[in-house]
Amino acid sequence: MLDDLIRSLCEEIGLPDAAPCIKARMVDVQGFECTFEMPEDGAETLYLLFNFGIATAGRTLRLFTAMLQANITTYAQDQAQLGIDADSGVALLIVRIAAADASDAAWLASILMHYAEHGRYWRDNIFRAEDEMFEGLATGDYAWIKA
Repeated sequence: MLDDLIRSLCEEIGLPDAAPCIKARMVDVQGFECTFEMPEDGAETLYLLFNFGIATAGRTLRLFTAMLQANITTYAQDQAQLGIDADSGVALLIVRIAAADASDAAWLASILMHYAEHGRYWRDNIFRAEDEMFEGLATGDYAWIKA
């Protein structure tokens, strides 16, 4: 099922050869790697794992604070969570969707584009942010976190 889904998605977004994407279970969405995973336990769920990149050294605690705030205020309404891979240090957005919803390649492509925009925001405004922006979190001045 996942192979067919990735093949349909590649057709929808105009990738001529779906084989590498199927093999890697990954597509590039506007510069962000998005990996597809389905649990083997038969659950009808698809997980999209967006690689948002690695935070600058020394920023991990501040990044965790921003991620926690975003998970509470923004991603709680979605089936999504931000976190950091303990092995690689990569910031990931994990999106959980029903496999039945994902069967529509056009809908899935729009979801991928939506979260790629979130990735650009995180990369451009959080990972590269000045320290003053992070200091605002402690005072409750977190309106700059994009919903």
